Amino acid sequence: MRTQVGIVGGGPAGTLLSHLLHLRGIESVVLELRAREEVETTVRAGVLEDATAELLRETGVGERMDREGAVHQGIELRFGAAGHRIDFADLAGKSIVIYGQQQVVKDLYAARLEASGRIIFEAAAVGLDDLGTNQPKIRFRRGAKLDPGAGEIRFGGDTQEEVLHCDYVVGADGFFGPCRNAIPTAVRKEHTRTYPFGWFGILVEGPPSTEELIYALHDRGFALVSTRSPEIQRLYFQCDPADNVDNWPDERIWDELQARLATREGDWKLQKGDIFQKSIVQMRSFLCEPMQHGRLFLAGDAAHIVPPTGAKGMNLAVADVRVLARGLAAFYSSGDTEILDAYSETCLRRVWKASRFSW
Repeated sequence: MRTQVGIVGGGPAGTLLSHLLHLRGIESVVLELRAREEVETTVRAGVLEDATAELLRETGVGERMDREGAVHQGIELRFGAAGHRIDFADLAGKSIVIYGQQQVVKDLYAARLEASGRIIFEAAAVGLDDLGTNQPKIRFRRGAKLDPGAGEIRFGGDTQEEVLHCDYVVGADGFFGPCRNAIPTAVRKEHTRTYPFGWFGILVEGPPSTEELIYALHDRGFALVSTRSPEIQRLYFQCDPADNVDNWPDERIWDELQARLATREGDWKLQKGDIFQKSIVQMRSFLCEPMQHGRLFLAGDAAHIVPPTGAKGMNLAVADVRVLARGLAAFYSSGDTEILDAYSETCLRRVWKASRFSW
């Protein structure tokens, strides 16, 4: 199999890059480990910064986002049992859009498949070769299934290894994917910070408690009121990362959240609902440099992880592929590699700033 750009990972970074390249007449093949239905139905965070939302609109995949997403003109910081609204529109002339990551990917899948784009689901990259040449290769197998319990990828039937020949390889395969490890350890430097607290997160089927996100500081710890859709809410409170979800029955969770979010006047009430998911998120930051090696480029979580405090994760991934798409377009139109050569330096300036902001 032959293409111009081989993309490992069909999440928002990889699929958006494929879409942007298509608009510039550049061919790509996307290899995604998971099944399409799994990607499209797994509820994920979705705070889209102004630039991210505008890029989706400009490239023709923002119609459903504008129809179903919720535009927030600000957020509330709540401390001392009092709320303080930060008006994005007034202070910066910007807004954010609440629209789940899985919905963004769903729209991108629809656009790519309608344009006869090649996305191979349930396909696992098993090796990258010849990255230092102008003919790199991705070895992969179809019929892949991730076994979360064993932490392994299993293959169904008698699937054989295939080779995808490319001009460039893009690793958008997340933190646990194989692409980052294809950068030799002699030139790869990884920075990790693990924080001494976690976030206890719940997904709730029920009405929203607020029109805008609330970040609350309390003597008992931090709390966040967020949303995924008009019907699905996302709430967090700070906890010991070694805690266990089994220690928290539903009523204890609601009581804890209400205590941390209570106002001095006592007039704010948290809307309850059916809790259908509980999890504890270990808070950490991770960054890999450089983000490129030979003809391999990393994007999104494959290169950097930020804690969810700043809602920067997907927005950083989008910023990465925006730069990468420009660089690849310049190469294919004129042979100019200036943008590609500076890719890592360009992206890391933004990533380091976002990492510090998210601390």
